[in-house]
Amino acid sequence: MDWLVSLWTDADSISHIILVYALVITAGMLLGQIKIFGISLGVTFVLFAGLLLGYLGLKVNTTVLYFLRDFGLILFVFFIGLQVGPSFFSSFKSGGVRLNLLTLLGVILSLVVTVALFFMFSSTVSLPQMLGVYFGAVTNTPGLGATQEALNMLEYNGEDIAVAYACAYPLGVVSIIGTAILIRVIFNIDLAEEDRQWEESAKANSEAPIFFHVKVTNPALEGKTIGQIRTFIGRPFICSRLLHKAEVISPHAENIVHKGDILRIVTAKESKEAIIAFCGKEEEDANLELESSPISTQTIRVTRKDVNGITVHDLHFSHYDGVNITRVFRAGMTLFPYPNLHLQLGDQVYCVGPERSIKRLASRLGNQEKKLDQPNLISIFLGMAVGIIFGCLPFAIPGLPVPLKLGLAGGPLIIAILLGYWGPNFRLVTYTTSSANLMMRELGIALFLASVGLAAGEPFVRALVDGNGLLYAALGLVITILPLLAVGCLARKLYNMNYHSIVGLLAGATTDPPTLAYANTLSEKSSSAVAYSTVYPLAMFLRILSGQFILILFWQFVAP
Repeated sequence: MDWLVSLWTDADSISHIILVYALVITAGMLLGQIKIFGISLGVTFVLFAGLLLGYLGLKVNTTVLYFLRDFGLILFVFFIGLQVGPSFFSSFKSGGVRLNLLTLLGVILSLVVTVALFFMFSSTVSLPQMLGVYFGAVTNTPGLGATQEALNMLEYNGEDIAVAYACAYPLGVVSIIGTAILIRVIFNIDLAEEDRQWEESAKANSEAPIFFHVKVTNPALEGKTIGQIRTFIGRPFICSRLLHKAEVISPHAENIVHKGDILRIVTAKESKEAIIAFCGKEEEDANLELESSPISTQTIRVTRKDVNGITVHDLHFSHYDGVNITRVFRAGMTLFPYPNLHLQLGDQVYCVGPERSIKRLASRLGNQEKKLDQPNLISIFLGMAVGIIFGCLPFAIPGLPVPLKLGLAGGPLIIAILLGYWGPNFRLVTYTTSSANLMMRELGIALFLASVGLAAGEPFVRALVDGNGLLYAALGLVITILPLLAVGCLARKLYNMNYHSIVGLLAGATTDPPTLAYANTLSEKSSSAVAYSTVYPLAMFLRILSGQFILILFWQFVAP
């Protein structure tokens, strides 16, 4: 039986360490599936499983624990960055500007409330612990990890801030949803009416490419090529079909247009009126979907690595006998295929043209889904290496006692976002399948939460029984509710924002998946998910960096 005793008690044994982490993560994931009033904590329950087993005496080697904690954090934030990178900068366009400004306001207000509470309770709660409360209140685990790292650089030896985080987190999840319900009551909101209004607004404000039919009545266009017409108008568009004397073709730039021809045009919404005014008149009843038409359509997946990073212009469509790409689908976005648009591995391109020519283009782009299953480890680990180096660079800011560093969370996050957005321009393969990305994120956050829980088990119980545990929870409620209520009421009262978008905004601003899950029970539309994904990248970025900034800015109040 000595082997069994050693397995349970030898903190330096590899077998013991793996066993402990396996038990913590398994128990946490199982308990995280339990729903109370439709709400579950998911992977976050791994933290509480770690707290419990840590309190019961399960220990692991400290060096290994810290390594797995930091490595898990890097995995999580890096794959978050790769996921949101392609859409990060586009989220600031159109209505996303307002949503992101409201998110920025929410982050600033929550920090102001946190700092104010620190000064009010400075005799009882230290600034590091108040930041632990803050990250629990806004349910942001990566920010907790980044701040822990900053505290290590400042040689902080006080109570583990994960204790305050764990005390504030459960009520933080509940109070975010409670705030959303309170806003609904305050403004007497009808969910069905919100659905209808959102659908109308989405149709009116869609930035995705649109298509329409126009009849050529301008005599000046007789004998001109489509390429010449595009130059005359000065607006990017694609003619995906051309009807000439009852024959439908998929034209290219050199095809000649005649008076009376009907063109199917794909373009950005704002270009529609100019194109119609120049060419002639819109044909709303035109039908170019004839059974006898030789034209077919197909969505092709970009899977060849040598295509990654090339532009649409580089495909040279004149070689494919009338094939046109009319849309590019990427990371949940629909993009217009501008000639200088760089294709990325994993993109889906919607093509129109003769079937044989489309097959040739499909062969050029790959269109072999299985190839996407192969991980691109070179770009991933190269990105991590650059991210760690970048995170360790000191940034001296006048007035701050120590240089600001992005750390093991901020550095990899920023580099991953940049890689996800610009990597293909440099022929770097940054694509990972959704399932692989999700698995790596879940693995990373599970390792991080398990490590945090195991390290803070005993202090957490002491804080609840004899310490400031209840105070941490109460302060967390204030930090959660006041900023979110202010942002939600402002969004509704000043901008008349759709309620479902407000709930998605609140969930994204706090990077809180349980609130998004709750929002999805209110409507079958994707309005909440759209708002959530729009603000999530900026919110995650700000949450990770803001705690470090506040800590360094006010370190003079806690420094020995």
